[in-house]
Amino acid sequence: MTDDQGRPEPPETGDEQETLLGFLEFHRATLAWKTSGLTDEQLRERVAPSSMTLGGLLKHLALVEDYWFGEVVAQQPASPPFADVDWEADPDWEWHSATDDTGEALRSLWRARVERSRARLAQALADEPAGLSATRPRGKGQQLSLRWVVTHLIEEYARHNGHADLIRESVDGHTGE
Repeated sequence: MTDDQGRPEPPETGDEQETLLGFLEFHRATLAWKTSGLTDEQLRERVAPSSMTLGGLLKHLALVEDYWFGEVVAQQPASPPFADVDWEADPDWEWHSATDDTGEALRSLWRARVERSRARLAQALADEPAGLSATRPRGKGQQLSLRWVVTHLIEEYARHNGHADLIRESVDGHTGE
């Protein structure tokens, strides 16, 4: 089932895995909805005094997807453009550099990272009979469960979708949950 904006409704009676993944997909679809139909210039608009933009949100969440499902879950090195960044020189590079990108490039980057994340998560779930209770190493031997990673991504999207609501309303008056 989908809602009026075409977002997949999380299952009301699903098991833990279905529920968590349902909410993650709902929040991904919310970001896509909040950033759809806007020009490059509109994706660069801010709500003062914040420097946050809708384009920056797309690039930031592409990085989040790449990091958590790529580096943490799949244990793969960062991929371009993120692998090529001097993060010590600019720890907020994805936010700043988004103003140099077109809307289509930002949407394409985000969509590609979401698709890669879906595949990596599906593989991780297939590899672990316990599903979301499986663990993956992070950093210097720290263990995180897939449950934690998925829940963190839901939180990340939910928080940033709130930002997207405010920014989108200031850009063109478009509102909605």
